[in-house]
Amino acid sequence: MQYKNVGRTGLKVSAIGLGCMMFGEQVNEVDAIKIMDTAFEKGINLFDTAEGYNAGRSEEIVGKALKNKRHAVVLATKVFSSQSKVGPNDSGLSRAHIMQAVEDSLKRLDTDYLDLYYAHMPDYNTPIEETLRAFDNLVQQGKVRYIACSNFYVWQLVKALGISERYNLARFDCIQSPYNLLTRDIEVELLPCCASEGIGVTVYHPLAAGLLTGKHDPSKSPAPNTRFGMNKGYYERYWSPINFQAAARLKQIADSHGQSLAQFSIAWILNNPKISSAIVGATSTKQVEENIGATELKLTADQTKACDEIWLELRPPRYFYGR
Repeated sequence: MQYKNVGRTGLKVSAIGLGCMMFGEQVNEVDAIKIMDTAFEKGINLFDTAEGYNAGRSEEIVGKALKNKRHAVVLATKVFSSQSKVGPNDSGLSRAHIMQAVEDSLKRLDTDYLDLYYAHMPDYNTPIEETLRAFDNLVQQGKVRYIACSNFYVWQLVKALGISERYNLARFDCIQSPYNLLTRDIEVELLPCCASEGIGVTVYHPLAAGLLTGKHDPSKSPAPNTRFGMNKGYYERYWSPINFQAAARLKQIADSHGQSLAQFSIAWILNNPKISSAIVGATSTKQVEENIGATELKLTADQTKACDEIWLELRPPRYFYGR
């Protein structure tokens, strides 16, 4: 397993992290713990969850699985969506919600600190300064080691960095965004910005919610036990004729080198030096082992060029506002 620093920090994470979103729903507790044990044995040290995943069940399961491994792993969770959402302050990035949410997450995860604490998405109803001051308090209290954000636009990240610098607050040291062979928009501004400012980048949906495994049939409805069958949002993001056509061409590129489409897709991400870790989900120990196999693949220049050509068809070059 390869390990990379998260941005300019000294924190090292495995090139592949385990996404735990499906634990407690699509994957039961017993199987989830087996998956996490296998991931740890294979060298994965980054485990990624959130308070909103399956009403807190994901965090509870992750806490049980990592009980005796806590100081050997990098534990990441996120704040925004409450497990209950009963009252007006049970979600978002207000100080009120963050301070309650971190205590709830620590309890469910059975730990006294978090390595990475993400703002799961922007909160357009709360000033970012309020969010950053709350995060800074958690860092000062020792409950959080590093703070991060997810699903932020570049301008939101840069604004947050400016406020942290101005008021000497803890800053976002990492951002988590979607990135895969069918979704490469972060290459335009976000990745160059993060490289310039020393921000780590962890990416989710490296397999486009499973479309880049090659197992789905576009002529049929998605199976009910898959992400596409369980989550309308994923279906709307990726399930389209143009994406299936691109995936078929990508599979031909992988097949020509004796590689599976899934491993090829993950290896392509790891080939980018600006990426700290690819967060990959799994529903079985076999999938974990296959995903980790991507770290051993080396893509040729011809392969990456072919991938670029497919992307240019998906997102044809337009006149851009910046020079």
